[in-house]
Amino acid sequence: MVALFQHEMKQNRKNLLIWSLAVGGLGLACILLYSGMQESMAEMAESFSSMGAFADAFGMSTLSLATLTGYFATEIGTIHGLGGGMFAAIVATVMLSKEEDGHTGEFLYSLPISRGKAVTVKALSLALTILLFQVVCGVLYVLGFVILGEDVPWQEFMTFMGMQLVMNLEIAAICFAVSAVSKKNKLGMGLGLALFLYLYDLMARVIPSLEDYIDIGPYSYANASQIFAGNELSAGAVAIGAAVLAIAVVMAYVGYLRRDLAS
Repeated sequence: MVALFQHEMKQNRKNLLIWSLAVGGLGLACILLYSGMQESMAEMAESFSSMGAFADAFGMSTLSLATLTGYFATEIGTIHGLGGGMFAAIVATVMLSKEEDGHTGEFLYSLPISRGKAVTVKALSLALTILLFQVVCGVLYVLGFVILGEDVPWQEFMTFMGMQLVMNLEIAAICFAVSAVSKKNKLGMGLGLALFLYLYDLMARVIPSLEDYIDIGPYSYANASQIFAGNELSAGAVAIGAAVLAIAVVMAYVGYLRRDLAS
């Protein structure tokens, strides 16, 4: 099992490196650009805060772009949330289906390892990959604050990164379940799911009729503007997210253990 785990981590290494540096590096660049735009941010903040539902959706009505914390929550938080969700979907969607799609299943299951253990190893490698993504991005964001000589709002920052981790695990679990019942690569479906969940959260913050159902989506409890504004996390949204995560993992096990695998 250790050898298989190491093999999975090695296969995930390239995606992890590219996506963590791309998302985290973009966030770091945006933070560093803030110092050159600080003077104009006050005027922009006043303009954006009066844009009604749009300002509410991106947190510009409760946080000011004139501060680095507000700028991070509204801009970098959005970049990280969308990028992290897409990364989780990409890695999870192919985690199990690649064995059949790449015709390596016959070799894998000729080894002295059961299907259940193989799913467990793949799930653990998936979780660790997502955790490492969060760590790399978080370090780059903190580096940006340090370079600019700004204090890091540690409580809000750690809460945000923690909720982003849970959100990405939820998205990954759903895509992992899809991967368990798919013979072909469903990468497009996984990316589409991540984008749909992000757009659903955005629409639920703009359209009044969807406001009561916002907790259904994982982005509801990982929203940067809500966290950095000091608002309490919705216990219902977190509970729904945890339940969806657990159900999706169980479905992945049941679906993969019961189906006939092509060699």
